[in-house]
Amino acid sequence: MMRFRMKTALGAALLIAGAGAALAATPKKPAAPAQKAAAKSAPGGNWLGQVDVVGNLSHRIGNPDAPVKLAEYVSYTCPHCAHFHKEADPLLRQTMIPKGQVSVTITNLLRNPIDLTAAMLTNCGDPKRFFTRHNAFFDTQDTWMAKLETTSREQQTRWYQGDMPTRMKAIATDLDFYKMVAGWGITRAKADACFADQATLDKIKAQQEDVARLGFESTPSFSINDKPMDVHDWASVSKAITAKLAEQRAGNI
Repeated sequence: MMRFRMKTALGAALLIAGAGAALAATPKKPAAPAQKAAAKSAPGGNWLGQVDVVGNLSHRIGNPDAPVKLAEYVSYTCPHCAHFHKEADPLLRQTMIPKGQVSVTITNLLRNPIDLTAAMLTNCGDPKRFFTRHNAFFDTQDTWMAKLETTSREQQTRWYQGDMPTRMKAIATDLDFYKMVAGWGITRAKADACFADQATLDKIKAQQEDVARLGFESTPSFSINDKPMDVHDWASVSKAITAKLAEQRAGNI
């Protein structure tokens, strides 16, 4: 049985070929102390309903003004990313995100054409349902990654040759991605149209440039409040989140 040989760290290039107005002369009364802006309310009382597209087509769930802003840089073919997702997602979704304590932003860190194919499909359809699609790829990773073991050398060769839409169609066929997205109401024709969406492709390419500037090379990688972290597991990320929330309660952030 043939084992799929991953082409890591391909990079985006390989994957997707004067001053304010003057003061008045007359003295003015001292301005009243500024009042702290009222905190935003969660849509429907739960911040899980807040999903936004940010930056170069990254997706954020939760309170935009959360005191802890966790950014995840992930590869859909990365087993460690799937493991992190299965450990972290239930805890984040049950407490921290709904209460507005933590927001989570997902950015792609591509390692191979399969990652790109999955990324294009997670961006296919209503942006508000991005996390439904994103979660499904990680929740079922064991199933569709197992199909790699039965693909032939000839099949895999098609994934690395030709124009990108044709390559992604071959991958979606061989790994049953078309069947997966049909469950979300995305027809094969719609999926193929998404593969051909150059604007989305360019945004995902730009994500790789963002990742490179941050110096991230392995998956999963993380930042909290825009500060890159040198950790790659939920235990370490959870500890950092707890510490930041403690600082926030103490009035330090």
